[in-house]
Amino acid sequence: MPTPSLTTALHGCALTFTGDPFALGVAAAMRYESDAIVAMAGGRITHFGPANAVRPQLPPGTRIKECGRDALILPGFIDCHVHYPQTQIIGAYGQQLLDWLDQYTFVAEQTFADPAHARTVAGVFLDECLRNGTTTVASFCTVHAHSADAFFEAAAARGMRVIGGKCLMDRNAPIALQDSAQRGYDESKTLIARWHGKGRALYAITPRFAISSTPEQMAAAGALWKEHPGTYLQSHVSENRAEVELAKQAYPDRDGYLDIYDHYGQLGPRAIYGHGIWLTEGELKRMHETGTAIAHCPTSNLFLGSGLFDLRHAKQHDRPVRVGLATDVGAGTSLSMLKTMGAAYQVAQLGGHALSAPLALYLATRGAAHALYLDDRIGSLAIGMEADVIVMNLESTPLIEFRMKRCNSFEEALFVQMTMGDERAIAERYVAGRLV
Repeated sequence: MPTPSLTTALHGCALTFTGDPFALGVAAAMRYESDAIVAMAGGRITHFGPANAVRPQLPPGTRIKECGRDALILPGFIDCHVHYPQTQIIGAYGQQLLDWLDQYTFVAEQTFADPAHARTVAGVFLDECLRNGTTTVASFCTVHAHSADAFFEAAAARGMRVIGGKCLMDRNAPIALQDSAQRGYDESKTLIARWHGKGRALYAITPRFAISSTPEQMAAAGALWKEHPGTYLQSHVSENRAEVELAKQAYPDRDGYLDIYDHYGQLGPRAIYGHGIWLTEGELKRMHETGTAIAHCPTSNLFLGSGLFDLRHAKQHDRPVRVGLATDVGAGTSLSMLKTMGAAYQVAQLGGHALSAPLALYLATRGAAHALYLDDRIGSLAIGMEADVIVMNLESTPLIEFRMKRCNSFEEALFVQMTMGDERAIAERYVAGRLV
């Protein structure tokens, strides 16, 4: 979709991050402008800063849109780990991970044998993401190659930057959802040629998890990733204790769950793993050493009873792991990153420490971009960045409006948004500078 060449300028309060607040502290890493202009043209941010400094720099005749005193301009949210085919089973009752996969997920994913169904669900999913202010997602598709085509086609029609890939599964799944090591390799290679780097699409080689791939398929996935520098690799690790034990049984020669992926060349920059709840200290150190990232999925982990991810431990200063926030729909219960931030706070509280609103917001914007090695393109308000921008209504419901009048600081106001807000708070969404 072509990006607009005319300048679009937004005037209001704006918030972004210039670095990692976990490492630098919030005061050093967060930039808040109470009277800012954000200008966009040609799909990128062209100006950002105090309004009195930016206004004279704008092209003659630029129309400046007033966002209002009850609005906040932010970079678009980024969802690091989600399953678009599971949109149709969000909120499925009553099972933990492995039984939930058998009873709901694998049943739903078999319906994606129909390309028309895949296209319908991809459109619904991405529209819901945008409605919630999420402008970039890293999504699993199904084993069907055309499910990846449907996802990338729908994203291209909306101008979105996305990461995705067809699932690789050649065991421990219904026959209808199994490929083979060779077919998975061949189809993924074809999809890489068709989509990776085309427009705003990026491809992720996607072994679902080690349990559902044979050693032959894991070796093929690792080889394919090595053959295509710049592509991504996405999977799951240490989500559920029973899953961890099953992985060890499936690969008894490996030294733990993460070592399976390491052995097959699947750790490194642009590798991102969902969950990581039960990773050992040695495994976290290995993720730090290799630059491998974790997608923190709090609503999913609570919903399936998988456990509490220890974010503070993962971000330990002597060996910080890259971490981004993720909804993990359909085990996750909402595509709202605001609700996901609120759940991340609850998980942290149950783990014995509080997660502040700025830290949570970082994980949904620049931190997620950092986890995906895209922080030079998205996740921040800065000149030259891709113009994925949202405008939040800070008084989106009567109760929030009432509560905001009693906030004593900006950070308290942010906290109210992430604990009480939802899709109604997203007033406007700009994707590559285009209002959608």
